[in-house]
Amino acid sequence: MVKMVLILVLAMVLVGVGGWVWWQKQPSPRLVSPIVNKILEKPLDKYTIENLGKRSYKSEILLDEATATTSAYTVYKFHFDSDGKKVTGLAHLPAGRQVFPNQKFPVIIQFRGYVDRNIYVPGVGTQRSAQVFARNGFISLAPDGLGYGGSDNPSPDVFEERFQSYTTALNLIAAAEYWPLSTGKLGLWGHSNGGQVALTVLEISQKTYPTVLWAPVSKPFPFSILHYTDEADDKGKALRKKLADFEKDYDVFNYDLTRYLDRIQAPVQLHQGTADDSVPQKWSDELVQKLSTVNSQLSISYFVYPGADHNLAGAWDKVVRRDIEFFSKNFGS
Repeated sequence: MVKMVLILVLAMVLVGVGGWVWWQKQPSPRLVSPIVNKILEKPLDKYTIENLGKRSYKSEILLDEATATTSAYTVYKFHFDSDGKKVTGLAHLPAGRQVFPNQKFPVIIQFRGYVDRNIYVPGVGTQRSAQVFARNGFISLAPDGLGYGGSDNPSPDVFEERFQSYTTALNLIAAAEYWPLSTGKLGLWGHSNGGQVALTVLEISQKTYPTVLWAPVSKPFPFSILHYTDEADDKGKALRKKLADFEKDYDVFNYDLTRYLDRIQAPVQLHQGTADDSVPQKWSDELVQKLSTVNSQLSISYFVYPGADHNLAGAWDKVVRRDIEFFSKNFGS
């Protein structure tokens, strides 16, 4: 009997030792998990066009001091919050509000093209057209953008800074839709890189905001930024290195507006000058063709101006008059 008990105890010990040895040979989740998490962590994934379309946006527009008043409009500085960052801008309000304080107006949000920070002042690229819009009964909201005017700084990452232009625009749009001064009718206007922002916003939101584009940058990402690197002091060397690092972790196609043109549902009016040395006419020709192909029901008006440059000089008055007609028609006014 004692011998049998000893045999059973020995067997149990051997089984226990064997199990312990087997367990020690298994990979420890405590060692693997942090490595896996580190590999999967991609902070810029949230900025893909599809992922930006899945999140919500909100903010509040706050008017600051008036900077100019005419018989036709008043210019105010304004600011709003975009994902925890302050963004400033200029607002042009029609004069009718001075007589009727509760009067509301349709809103046109204007996205300017690229401007060097060293020479930037609020209203560059938008102020002249904003004045005409305000004279014709539209509020213009022209955000400075992160890093400009009195805005907070953007991300130090050159690509996240670019993607933040979309979230900034979408938060402002969300605020404008429910702004007490707005009728709820909202349009977009974009020039050059601002046109690229407007197109991408239309893809992300899939909303039907009537949109005017002046010589928009419409080529695929990242060619759309590499095209202009010859203007940099280093001819784009630093940016190309950062792009190579970016492409190690991310699929650039997920950030490319030309891959999502079928998501655009808004009526579009596009203006292009034949003498534009920043955005070749061919780009706009191809954009209109692609938009028409992916959505045959899309309303597109395309105007080409012989001899006009990137700022539509030589045809500017005609362009702005067509913009007013376009917005008036689509706003039902």
